[in-house]
Amino acid sequence: MLFVVGLGNPGPKYARTRHNVGFEVVERLAERHRFPASKRFKNAETSRGHIDGCEALLIEPMTFMNLSGDAVGAIMRYYRGEPCDVVVVHDELDFPPGEVRLKLGGGHGGHNGLRSIIDHIGADFARVRVGVGKPPQGRGADHVLSPFSVSQRRMVDDAVEVAADAVEQIATTGMQKAMNRYNQRAAATADPEPETLP
Repeated sequence: MLFVVGLGNPGPKYARTRHNVGFEVVERLAERHRFPASKRFKNAETSRGHIDGCEALLIEPMTFMNLSGDAVGAIMRYYRGEPCDVVVVHDELDFPPGEVRLKLGGGHGGHNGLRSIIDHIGADFARVRVGVGKPPQGRGADHVLSPFSVSQRRMVDDAVEVAADAVEQIATTGMQKAMNRYNQRAAATADPEPETLP
């Protein structure tokens, strides 16, 4: 089973803020593939169904971002899942709004949700990173909890669709092909080299 974790903060106060794009992607996947209504389980909203034939559990931790790993770790222990079965969708300050890139393993890069998950299950899980842009100045805490501008929102709405597409490809063809496809796509409009598996 594939465990698809969207990161965010619970409650209407945080809806559609930069830090909550992971929730948006998971909710889009639920809509596309007609997952049943979510249920609270292990401090998360979860829904079990199939993504193009692959059994998947969609997970939105309700612990607030900094404790995301509490919920993810508890769910993984319950199902006896492995880090290689996990895809985490999260916001990425280092990318401009709307850019989507994939990564396998690595550190947390200062993202407290990733830090918490790594503390509970290790780092060897897939990440779908949705760009939200760097803060204009100073610390990023206020930035990630703020909404997008109207023009940025349009780009991020498109990125949510692309990120959902990327999760679908991970589910059907595996991480390597998904990385090659989506990172090359991102590189076509940006300077950094694509991250691909050897």
